Amino acid sequence: MRLLGIHHLTAITADAPGNLAFYTGTLGMRLVKKTVNQDQTEAYHLYYADAVGSPGTDITFFDFPAPPERRGSQSICRTALRVAGEEALAWWQARLEAAGVPCGGITTRDGRRVIDFEDPEGQRLSLVDDGGEGEPARPWSGSPVPAALQVRGLGPITLSVREPEALDNLLTAALGMREVRRYRDDGVAVRVYAMGPGGAGAELHVAEEPDRAPARPGAGGVHHVAFRVADDEYEAWARHLADIRLPNSGPVDRFYFRSLYFREPNGILMELASDGPGFATDEPLEHLGESLTLPPFLESRREAIERRLKPL
Repeated sequence: MRLLGIHHLTAITADAPGNLAFYTGTLGMRLVKKTVNQDQTEAYHLYYADAVGSPGTDITFFDFPAPPERRGSQSICRTALRVAGEEALAWWQARLEAAGVPCGGITTRDGRRVIDFEDPEGQRLSLVDDGGEGEPARPWSGSPVPAALQVRGLGPITLSVREPEALDNLLTAALGMREVRRYRDDGVAVRVYAMGPGGAGAELHVAEEPDRAPARPGAGGVHHVAFRVADDEYEAWARHLADIRLPNSGPVDRFYFRSLYFREPNGILMELASDGPGFATDEPLEHLGESLTLPPFLESRREAIERRLKPL
């Protein structure tokens, strides 16, 4: 029983139309699911990924009318998007600059070449050259980005915490991650934890910032990060969290995958998510994201839900 890597990351937007334009237009990702937050149905839940919504390629957004995030520790502070090769990074730098997206030049972090940039609401992102390692993504034929240059998936994900030792115990003893190295980023000590096969798509980076004030959640911030579990190990993970008495949500069926939620000792929300059933459960692959889809338990409320949603 082991974690396989990053499953998805869910962030917050206060501008769903602008968010859609940026992630599909500028970044060339596919909107694979247009649905709602299952706990607050007045909010969209938008999923952007590769052509088929492969686990590990999804960055998703809740549409909340929130003020901007106040940056700080006790938060997920940077999301990396993987591309293959430095030529791809050079192409992306030119594309971002042409689109008026402020970005740093190509630099090196933890031995990998990266470009740091932000979306229009201040979501902190990086493009990372992963050398083509890991599972290949499925290119989207409708993307404005050439297939060989498209985003391949997520990772690494970076957290900022004030108490790294308590988090270390959770990650290693409870979740089976392994610390594989350490580095410094602008003077900040960072620990790197690997899952499964390792590599950028299966890494969590933990920045140690004990004196930094906590973040205040908001637009441009991150809601939670999810880690992949094999479908046939999901129930075992649920039992494991119960056995070690880690406070958690218990099994939650999200229809497209099954989840387990918990908070690490610094308060950051984490999730374990199964690979399946997948996004083609309720619409064909060729039409993913084209219409509002709802899980069966919300379908009877469709008319009321649609009335409360803003047009995209």
